[in-house]
Amino acid sequence: MTNDITSSTRLAPPIGGFQEIDGRRVFVHRSGSGGPAVVFLPGASAVGLDYFAVQQQVSQFTTAVVYDRGGTGYSDSLPLPRTAAAVATELRELLRAENITAPYVLAAHSLGGFYAYRFAQLYPQDVAGLVWLDTLHRDWDDFMPPTASLAAAERMAPDLEQLRQMRPALREMHAALHADYPEHIWQPLIDAKVSDEWLRVGIAERAALTDRATELRAGPSIPDVPMVALTVVGDDPAQQTLTSPEMKDAKTRMDAALVSGVSHGEQRILSDTLHHRLCFDRPDAVVQAIRDVVDRAAHR
Repeated sequence: MTNDITSSTRLAPPIGGFQEIDGRRVFVHRSGSGGPAVVFLPGASAVGLDYFAVQQQVSQFTTAVVYDRGGTGYSDSLPLPRTAAAVATELRELLRAENITAPYVLAAHSLGGFYAYRFAQLYPQDVAGLVWLDTLHRDWDDFMPPTASLAAAERMAPDLEQLRQMRPALREMHAALHADYPEHIWQPLIDAKVSDEWLRVGIAERAALTDRATELRAGPSIPDVPMVALTVVGDDPAQQTLTSPEMKDAKTRMDAALVSGVSHGEQRILSDTLHHRLCFDRPDAVVQAIRDVVDRAAHR
């Protein structure tokens, strides 16, 4: 099932611009220079500018790119959810249109891991390294308890009316997370993130997690490139099921298996942050992981 998320007027981004891909506008913001370029792939309900703070630090040592995949954020509308192949192909076309030279280091958060994995399957020659920021995995269901399966996550996702009721709390959460951003960026960004349009997008992107995992399992393994996986195992009283000892152990084993599949893979476990707070609480760990992968890729 797809949902066509439409709006008569698109929100204007407070920074960055657009690249036209297949007749649609795709939001992109790049900074820094040199290579390999680092590309951030957002999670569901997240957008490129959620990674702005870590992007600015990464841009001190290489080109850093944030963007909104088609149908999300500031990019033009598209029916959602999309196949991982469609998202990966769009990203490659975007990077080529921006004249950003391959290969790239893909820094993927949460759902973005599905799309980074598909990109690496389809274009292995364009991948210099991978940074997994507490990502989803194609073999998620092999490790997780049934109550935390991808299908269960789809069923338990809140609907629009529930999110509307949570809007004041969501606004407060985003304001706290983005407190260090320049005001001209965080104020319009938070307004957009709690809008009905963006809330609907987040719901739609979560609607086919099982299908995306099946798509990835039908493809090859990822290329043998440098990789660092950050595994988040912090405690969240509001999400006891997702941060239970069983879940933490499952995530730790899953990411350990992932990094063991490449020659230069490393897992780093973080117990002092939460899944959605990773890039805000521990930008140091995120930037260090990216720097290490960039350095290892450059010396291969």
